[in-house]
Amino acid sequence: LLALTTLPGTLELLTLTAASLFWKSEPAPDPSSALNLAVVIPAHNEEATIQSCLTSLQACEPGENRSQAIVVADNCSDRTAEIAARMGTRVLDRTDEVRRGKGFALSFAFEKLLQEPFDAFIILDADTLVEKKFIHCFADRFSRGAMAVQCRYLPADPGQSLRAGLMNLALLAFHVIRPRGRSRLGFSAGIFGNGFGLSRRALEVTPYAPGSITEDLEYHISLVRSGHRVLFEDRTTVRSLFPEDDTAASVQRSRWEGGRFRLMRSAIPVLFKDLSRGKRTGLEALFDLMTLPLAFHVTLVALTALIFSGPVRGYAVTALAVVGFHV
Repeated sequence: LLALTTLPGTLELLTLTAASLFWKSEPAPDPSSALNLAVVIPAHNEEATIQSCLTSLQACEPGENRSQAIVVADNCSDRTAEIAARMGTRVLDRTDEVRRGKGFALSFAFEKLLQEPFDAFIILDADTLVEKKFIHCFADRFSRGAMAVQCRYLPADPGQSLRAGLMNLALLAFHVIRPRGRSRLGFSAGIFGNGFGLSRRALEVTPYAPGSITEDLEYHISLVRSGHRVLFEDRTTVRSLFPEDDTAASVQRSRWEGGRFRLMRSAIPVLFKDLSRGKRTGLEALFDLMTLPLAFHVTLVALTALIFSGPVRGYAVTALAVVGFHV
C-alpha cells in the first residue's frame, strides 16, 4: 500500500524531470502584437505592497500592446484602494462579508471586465514584482492563439535567509522544472495562482467559478477537461513575498495542502471516469493530483525503505533517487 500510494508521484517526477532536460527556449517576443490586456490584481488589505507592485507594472515595456492595471479592492479596511487610485490605477471596490477570498474577487472582476473590449486578462498578486518584458511576453503568447499562459513564479529575494533559499529551490522544482517537462511532452503547464493569464475565449468557454483555496488548480482541471492547454512562459518571471515567520509559513502550507487533499478526493474520480471513456486530455492532471505533497511523498517512501526488504525496498530506494534527481 505504501509503494502503490507513492508510485504515481514517482512516475510523475521521473517523467517530468527527464522531459525538462530537453526544454527549448522560445525566441524573443514578436514586437508586432497589438492587444488590449487587463492586469487584474486582487487585493485584501495590501497597503504595504500594492505601491511597489504597481510601480513595477508601470515600468513594463508593452511594445504595441495596450495594458490597464485594475486593482480589485476586496473587503479592504486599509488604504489599498486609496494608494492604487492615487497612482492612477483603476480600482474595483468589492464588499461581501460572506463570499470572501481571491477566487470570489477574480470572479467579480471577470464578470465586469468581460463586458469591455479586453483580449486577455493577466492575474497578479498584490505583493508581486514583474520584469520589464512581462506584458510583452504574455501578449506574444496570446497573439499566437494561446488560451491560457503561466509564467515563472519565484520568491522576491531568495538570498535573504535559509528559508527563502529553500523556498526558491522548491519553487524552481514546482514552477520551472515541472511545467517545462509538461510543455515538452505536450501537456498543460498548470496554473500556480500568480503570474497567469487567460484569454477572453478561455473565460467564455470555461467560466471562472471560485470554489476553495485551490481555485487555481480547480480551474486548471476545468480547462484541461475542456480540451485546452495552459502554455508555459519561461521568458519572464514574477517574484512574490513569502512568509518568513515559522507560524505564518506553516499556516499557509497547511491551508494549501489541506485544500489540495480535498480537491484530490473530488477531482480524481472525475478524471478517472474521463479516462475510462477514452478522454485522455486529463491524464497528466490526474497523475499530478495523485502525487502527494513532496514532504508526504518522501516520508512514505523513506518508511517503505526502512520497513521492507527485497523488491519493495528496491523500489523505495529508486523512488528516493528520483526525488534527488528532481531536486
